[in-house]
Amino acid sequence: MGQKLTKQDVRDAVQHAFEQTKAVTGGKNADYIPYLANVPSDLFGIAVCLPDGEIIAAGDTEYKFGIESVSKVPTAILTMNQYSPEEVLTKIGADATGLPFNSIMAILLEKDHPSTPLVNAGAIAACSMIKPIGKPDAKWEAIQGFIEGLCGSSVEVIDELYKSETATNFNNKSIAWLLKNYSRIYDDPDMALDLYTRQCSIGVTARQLAVAAATIAFDGVNPVTKQTVFKPDLGTRIASMMATVGFYEHTGDWLFNTGLPAKTGVGGGIMGVVPGVMGVAAFAPPLDDAGNSVKAQAALSDIVGRLNLNIFHPRKSILAEQA
Repeated sequence: MGQKLTKQDVRDAVQHAFEQTKAVTGGKNADYIPYLANVPSDLFGIAVCLPDGEIIAAGDTEYKFGIESVSKVPTAILTMNQYSPEEVLTKIGADATGLPFNSIMAILLEKDHPSTPLVNAGAIAACSMIKPIGKPDAKWEAIQGFIEGLCGSSVEVIDELYKSETATNFNNKSIAWLLKNYSRIYDDPDMALDLYTRQCSIGVTARQLAVAAATIAFDGVNPVTKQTVFKPDLGTRIASMMATVGFYEHTGDWLFNTGLPAKTGVGGGIMGVVPGVMGVAAFAPPLDDAGNSVKAQAALSDIVGRLNLNIFHPRKSILAEQA
């Protein structure tokens, strides 16, 4: 049996990670989306959501930043919830590409397959699958409402970010229509692309991402609202996807070093899932060459190591019931 953690252990670990990594430098804001280039690069926050819904946080955890590719996780769960994991596996897939998140070459190498809902091609395909088919407003309500269910609070699109992304999403337009050519998109391509762009433009806080991660960690039950957000057993499916492709071409290095299923976004956020234990999140805008937050990686790595949360460890820590 693993070490039993108390809430104080978690508080100490979060504070230690914050103090140890707040001075970390390196990386730069995403500049191919003008809005993201202008986000203050010194913002930094860490949040953990526990089984009882308590949130332990440090730093800028109330700042709303662009969710970006972290939004691929909710959409992937929603498609599995509306259809089945097996149908999503057939229509999209679950294999890591080993290539950049916006790779067109990956589609060609996979012989017309989007590969996984956690890269751009698969996420656009997932948006096309969202029910009801052919109704963009109702589809958007389903996506937004599902993300709110995971976070346990309301979310909205950052309009300036949405406009900035729409004006620069040429590569994603190519992906959408290439998928259409291969019959791997399941509704109007332009509609699917717009839904994807909108979901990436949602503003979230590190606290909200921690709650969403905890909802996945507890297999669909939001620890804050106590509501069941998705069907049982989908948590393990999405955690496996996060583990295998969450950091794009750096995923292997991340998992080797931490053993934490997590998903990053070029807005600077990272959401990590410790199944049955907690959800964790961190945010800092400067990114490495694969699009992953440098400082957020350092913070979450510190917490995982200090609390022994590597999911592959035979004595992974658990939380004491009366922590």
